[in-house]
Amino acid sequence: MDRLMQSIKMDINEKLYVKDPESSTLGKKIVEQGILLIYEIGFECFTFKKLGTKIGSNESSIYRYFENKHKMLLYLASWYWGWTEYKLVFATHSISDSKEKLKKAVEILAQTVEEDKSFTHVNEVLLNKIVISEYSKSYLTKEVDNENKEGYFTIYKRLVDRLSEMIAAVDPKYPYPLSLASMVMEGTLHQFFLKEHFPALTNCNDKVTPAEYFVDLIFRTLKTKPNG
Repeated sequence: MDRLMQSIKMDINEKLYVKDPESSTLGKKIVEQGILLIYEIGFECFTFKKLGTKIGSNESSIYRYFENKHKMLLYLASWYWGWTEYKLVFATHSISDSKEKLKKAVEILAQTVEEDKSFTHVNEVLLNKIVISEYSKSYLTKEVDNENKEGYFTIYKRLVDRLSEMIAAVDPKYPYPLSLASMVMEGTLHQFFLKEHFPALTNCNDKVTPAEYFVDLIFRTLKTKPNG
């Protein structure tokens, strides 16, 4: 699987960048150091000027790759969801049992992320933390409807569709598979955020993972058991 992942290029909407960061050493450095800097200081304080200083390059060189920091956040989020989608597909494609497949998919979506050495310029652990803390800022904007029409959220929506189809496969009569799938996707990020910052507001902790919670929630909602 590691060799296969190394050959994969994330299918990210070309409108999110001016020049593909994957096409050059500088572009990959911008992505790599951008992740580290956003994680370190937060998206609000993040600027291309600060990133330029960090990579030892002019601010203008970053604008040759990204129009603004909002587009860069959308790019990073799309990369993360694309990477997550590949993991989910690889982990579930050979599973024939619909319940087992759904359970595995939820575990992939809600697992604690470990670094993937297939992509040396992306720290997936820190990117995951950025997505948990910052992803909502990419769509809670006045421009969200236009950006949705432009396909900026295609990969995320595709993941929701995949999960929705797995839910419907377990219970074809359940009337709200898309709502449940999108709630799980968004809720996973929220539970990790609560676990780290507001532990009094969640039952997820060092012993109870968000994955366990959402597997239980989905199968209780569908009135069945993961292995029943």
